[in-house]
Amino acid sequence: MEGLVMNAAFWQGKRVFLTGHTGFKGSWLSLWLQQMGAEVTGFALTPPSQPSLFSTAGVAGGMTSIVGDIRDGAALAAAIKAAQPEIVIHMAAQALVRYSYAHPVETYSTNVMGLVNLFEAVRATPGIKAVVNVTSDKCYENKEWDWGYRENEPLGGYDPYSNSKACAELVTSGYRNSYFNPEKYAEHGVALASGRAGNVIGGGDWAEDRLIPDMVRAIAAGQPVRIRSPHAIRPWQHVLEPLSGYLVLAQHLYEHGAAFAEGFNFGPHDVDARPVEWIISRLCDSWGDGASWELDGAPQPHEAHYLKLDCSKARARLHWQPRWHLGHTIDQIVAWHRAHAQGADMRAFTLAQIAAYQNSASIGGTAAA
Repeated sequence: MEGLVMNAAFWQGKRVFLTGHTGFKGSWLSLWLQQMGAEVTGFALTPPSQPSLFSTAGVAGGMTSIVGDIRDGAALAAAIKAAQPEIVIHMAAQALVRYSYAHPVETYSTNVMGLVNLFEAVRATPGIKAVVNVTSDKCYENKEWDWGYRENEPLGGYDPYSNSKACAELVTSGYRNSYFNPEKYAEHGVALASGRAGNVIGGGDWAEDRLIPDMVRAIAAGQPVRIRSPHAIRPWQHVLEPLSGYLVLAQHLYEHGAAFAEGFNFGPHDVDARPVEWIISRLCDSWGDGASWELDGAPQPHEAHYLKLDCSKARARLHWQPRWHLGHTIDQIVAWHRAHAQGADMRAFTLAQIAAYQNSASIGGTAAA
């Protein structure tokens, strides 16, 4: 099977509860679900940046949007009970490595106990069939080796963020064994899986301490982009790549139940596991207008230097694989931010990029793309 064949018709009329819908990934997924006709209820804090994709693309216009904190178990449970979802996708998180060093309690309370609150709300709400918990490629014990991590590799995490995501995987396993056990699926009817993805990039990300947002801000100010770790290698992918994985995983859980109640990696082609220096140089070339970068020599907290995923399981079991190579992804990001700077209708523009992705085969070339 060549790539993912997204079944948009499956989502028509489905009741979906999405946490973290005001964030970068959550906003893209909210728009995609709206485009496919799902009835979406979102639960999240206010947008984490200003500007934000959530506000710029008018994401709230096609869904029920609830402002709330997943650390407030009662509020979360009430929202899920009112929504009566069939499918739950959990994306709310404190998602920044460097922020986690300064705010470890917030990171663990959000990423671990917030997840516990979600699972308790699922237990208390009948009718939920599929739950996808989104974690991270950083949940693995990083040995800085040359090959990709598989779903059965040891969990770990050096920093509070990465470690909290490993904890989230353990919580997922514990709740699946104890309350959503695949062997007792006929009794509870809930299929629970986790999705693990790497560094996502795309238009509309204005978060602090992220490569693309830092570059957009620097270019707007007429300054060179300051890069912390030019040789660090990350599994770069457009945000729509893992989102497509979460969607097809949720569909499999809904239609086939416990057979897919496991962890799945969603990462890019191996050729797109690129050093920071490559992606920033490629982005500067695509942007033009004299865009440039320079090394930030200030002392930095520890971050992994080499990390990529083995996605063989998702390809074999879910028939999923990435569609856009990195060069094409960068061109799409530049196009998005240029359209924004020119005052375009960014809801329409973002939906058009989603449609282009959904209708595309694997494109974008290879190493030189």
